Amino acid sequence: MHRRRLAALGAASALLVTGAVATATRADAAAGCAVKYTVSSQWPGGFGANVEVTNLGDPVTAWSLVFTFTAGQSISQLWNGSVTQSGSSVTVRNAGWNGSLGSGGKASFGFNGSWTGSNPVPSSFALNGVACTGGVVPSSPAPSSPSPSPSISPSTSPSPSTPPGDGPTKIMALGDSITGSPGCWRALLWQKLPAAEVDFVGTLPGQGCGFAYDGENEGHGGFLVTNVANQNQLVGWLSATDPDVVLMHFGTNDAWSNLSTATILAAYTRLVEQMRASNPNMKIIVAQIIPLEPSTCGDCGQRVVNLNAAIPGWAASLSTAASPITVVDQWTGFNTATDTYDGVHPNDAGNAKIANKWYPAVAAAIS
Repeated sequence: MHRRRLAALGAASALLVTGAVATATRADAAAGCAVKYTVSSQWPGGFGANVEVTNLGDPVTAWSLVFTFTAGQSISQLWNGSVTQSGSSVTVRNAGWNGSLGSGGKASFGFNGSWTGSNPVPSSFALNGVACTGGVVPSSPAPSSPSPSPSISPSTSPSPSTPPGDGPTKIMALGDSITGSPGCWRALLWQKLPAAEVDFVGTLPGQGCGFAYDGENEGHGGFLVTNVANQNQLVGWLSATDPDVVLMHFGTNDAWSNLSTATILAAYTRLVEQMRASNPNMKIIVAQIIPLEPSTCGDCGQRVVNLNAAIPGWAASLSTAASPITVVDQWTGFNTATDTYDGVHPNDAGNAKIANKWYPAVAAAIS
């Protein structure tokens, strides 16, 4: 599996890595965490960000992360958690499925926000009410040197052993937060596939889904497929991971941004060209994306319907014997009222549906 992370090539990006103290589960337990805050994309008046929390201490069963915006930014939408904002102070609490963090465990959330003038990264964080310290802090006397952080997150497992011959088929899951934050449909899909025959690859690590799985991916929260194509971001990701198969569920944020179907399909075409330049025999599996019904966008649902209607014809025009494009209908049978927690991002039921829809096409691609 590939562990390198490439720098974000969006319109603007920033990164903060720091330590924070986490409330422990025993009175004498040492506690600590690291926080990574990344501005994944930025545009006039708006931005997307991802935040990853790593527990460096003993297990916790729930968490809240507090930070302060210093330039009047505000959060308009957040996934994989719940948010309250009072003035410049922001509090994010875990969702129902990502509150428990073992030692070395990771949780992450993403959000879209607004800004005016400037968009500086928050300079400090507090986890479960304790300010960041940069290391592990014991609640009783202990040696002065901090405990080292575990080298392996429990959300991912070591690469499957390589069988004789050509080795496992390398699969890249490409998309936005539906794919990567945490994108637990990938974990469920991995469970259904023969572990020795597949290697999920990507420059992003897997996130907690309740069990160990091969989690690397290219699910970039807040990203637009049009920006990825126009900025040639996929080229570097392909070079770093060398996939044989690409699963692409991409375009949700573009539809939300009211970009036309033609513009989105032009971005798809550019990505296909880049995939084939990397591997002339790339097998490409493209989703008709799940429904989009956020409370703030009454027209988004129809925009997705229009995009999905055009995808089969687009795919047929570009598919070749050497590099076939397979379309998987993720829209039909998916209900935002029961299969998402916010009209956009899948809940457990939605993740199971997405994994089941992907499975036949992926099984065929690795056979």
